[in-house]
Amino acid sequence: MTIPATTSQHTTLDWYGCATFALATAGLTIFLDAYIDRPSTAAGPNPPRTADDVDEADWILIGHSHFDHLYGAERIMANTEATLVGGYESIRVMEEAGVPADRMICISGGETIDLELADGRGAGVRVTSYPSQHSCVWSQMPDPDGSGEIGSGEMEPADAVCLGDLGATWQEQQVRMASVMKYLETELDGPATEHLAASMVGHSPRGDGGPLVFVIETPDGRIFYQDTSGHWSGIIENLDADVAILAAAGRANIDGEPIQGSLAEFVGRQAATLGASQIVLGHHDNWLPGFSIPTDVEPIRTAIATHAPNATLLDLDYLDATPIFAGTLGTPTSEPHATNEPGDPS
Repeated sequence: MTIPATTSQHTTLDWYGCATFALATAGLTIFLDAYIDRPSTAAGPNPPRTADDVDEADWILIGHSHFDHLYGAERIMANTEATLVGGYESIRVMEEAGVPADRMICISGGETIDLELADGRGAGVRVTSYPSQHSCVWSQMPDPDGSGEIGSGEMEPADAVCLGDLGATWQEQQVRMASVMKYLETELDGPATEHLAASMVGHSPRGDGGPLVFVIETPDGRIFYQDTSGHWSGIIENLDADVAILAAAGRANIDGEPIQGSLAEFVGRQAATLGASQIVLGHHDNWLPGFSIPTDVEPIRTAIATHAPNATLLDLDYLDATPIFAGTLGTPTSEPHATNEPGDPS
């Protein structure tokens, strides 16, 4: 799609780290995921933020129900009058956390919701959800030989070429996922272990609850939002956007199978498929040290330049209220902002 000719300063994105963003458009504040709290050893805004700090939100769109996307939404809702939109498992977790059912909209993919409020804010803003896929976390099994010896469970770099693992049954994936969970429970540092225990309260073996992607229509243009590296090809091939927010972490999933190749290539090809003029990455900072990694975005930048040469990769820093739909914010070869580690100035 073509970005409107008039430069807009009305729609901005604030990145809170991981896959959480605050979208400001048409007088609304829309949270894309709600995970803001971090272990003290993680990257993130400086000074650190928590969900308790948020006092302005009208809507919260949740891509799936894992803790690193949903945790904190109940506190944002306690501090604001926001309405949460999410899948059935996300709604269940939030109800258990004390959020009233009448402040949530339960979806499964295919629904379009008008986001205009009674006071007229948000006129012309609506969101449509679509079913999606979660990255293949199970394929990161840190004990591949079954010996019981725990190795590294960290994510692979964006340019790592991953092959194999095709055709794994649900049962086989569950066995390997149990090994990943064992790693998370026993091998992370103290702050990360404590954070994991606190943030997973109320979660169940139902896991991600069925990931969703969103297309948000605003007066300035269309935004595609994805919070985990996966998709159904038959769905994404029929979508388009001016700005695409793409998850860049883990081993991506296409139609239920792990990619045969690199994450960088996956992101680059998605950018081309969506036809977006501007690309924003998410989930690529070191949000859970020992499991996540500070992703080198240069291979992703190269892949986007190869597959979507007319697209610009916008390099958001934490909480910098980046204008989108502007069209002149950078070039595909622009220098990236640094991803702040604990103690770095923001």
